[in-house]
Amino acid sequence: MNKIVSLAKRRGFVYPSSEIYGGFGSCYDFGPLGVELKNNIKKSWWDEMTKKQENIVGLDASILMSPKVWQASGHLTAGFADELVECKKCRKRFRKDFIEGKKCPECNGELSESRKFNLMMKTYVGPVEDEAEETYLRAETCQGIYVNFKNVAQSTRLKIPFGICQIGKSFRNEITPKDFIYRVREFEQMEMQWFCPASLDKVTQINADSDADKRGWTPDKWFEFWLKERLNWYYGLGIKEENLRTREVGKDELAHYAKRAVDIEYKFPFGWKEVEGVHNRGDWDLSNHSKASGEDLGCINEETKEKYFPNIIETSIGVDRCLLMFLCDGYEEVEGGRTETTEAKKELE
Repeated sequence: MNKIVSLAKRRGFVYPSSEIYGGFGSCYDFGPLGVELKNNIKKSWWDEMTKKQENIVGLDASILMSPKVWQASGHLTAGFADELVECKKCRKRFRKDFIEGKKCPECNGELSESRKFNLMMKTYVGPVEDEAEETYLRAETCQGIYVNFKNVAQSTRLKIPFGICQIGKSFRNEITPKDFIYRVREFEQMEMQWFCPASLDKVTQINADSDADKRGWTPDKWFEFWLKERLNWYYGLGIKEENLRTREVGKDELAHYAKRAVDIEYKFPFGWKEVEGVHNRGDWDLSNHSKASGEDLGCINEETKEKYFPNIIETSIGVDRCLLMFLCDGYEEVEGGRTETTEAKKELE
C-alpha cells in the first residue's frame, strides 16, 4: 500500500492536507490528476443514473440541515454509533471491532470497557454557541433526498417507482480512520434512492415476475436489479472481475434502518473491503420523517386507493474509495522501463 500512497502524492493524485503544518487527522487534498479522476468517476456515475436509467432525477441538498432531521432518522441515538475502547496506559482510543485480542495494539496496555461513540460531527450556526443553535454536519447525503421526496415528486410529476440521486460531501467522526483515503472523516458520496411500492395489488401481482412490466416488481426484485446494475458499472469501467465480489451483510451487522444489505467489495492491498452498498431500507425513512415532521410523505395506490409509504432501495458509493480502487486496479510495475517485450508485474503489499 505504501507504493500507492507514494505514487498518489508524487503524481499529483492525493496530498496530505495541511502538510506544511504536519498534516491533519487523516484529511487529504486531491491534486490535479486526483481532481480529474474524481470528476471522471462522478460524471460516469451521474450519466449512468440520470441518462441511462429511466425515472431518475438529481438533487443537491444542503450539508447543514435541521437537527430534527437527524433525530428522526435515528442518527442521534445508539443506532449510529461505534463501540469505542480506550487504552488505560497510553490513552489512545480505538474502534472495538478493529482490535484483535484484549490488549492495546500500540503499547500492549489494558483496554477499558467498550462504550458507544456517536459518529455525528456537531457544529453551531449563528453567533452564539448554545443548544438552540446546535446542528450537525451531515453523515450521509440521502437524508436530504428523503426530506425533499414530496417536493421532487410534485415538481417532476414522477410516479412510483422513481429515483433521486445526489453527489456530495459527508462527515463522520471516525474513531480509527485508516488505510489512506479509504476510511476518513470527510468524504464524498454518490447515492441513489429508488422509491418503489411496498406491496402489490392483485392487478400488478400478475406481472410481478415479468421483466417487461417493471411496475409489478417487488422491492426484492428491484434490489436484485440494482445490485446487478451496479456490478456491471464497475465491469464496464474495466475493474477486473476477480477483484470484485459481493457479500451479504449479516442480520447482526445491519444498520438500524436496513432490512437487507449487500456490499460490493474490492480486493484492496489491505484486504477485501466495501466500495459500495446496496440496501433495502424499507419504509423506515419516509415513515419516520412523516411522523416526526407532521408532513404526509405517503403515496396512494391508484388501484386500491390505499395509502402507503414507499420502500427505498439505496445504492451508496464512496467516491474516495472508488478512486483508490482505480489506482490499485491499474497499478503495474515494469522493471527497467517499458518496452514491447517487458511484462508488467503487480506487487501491492
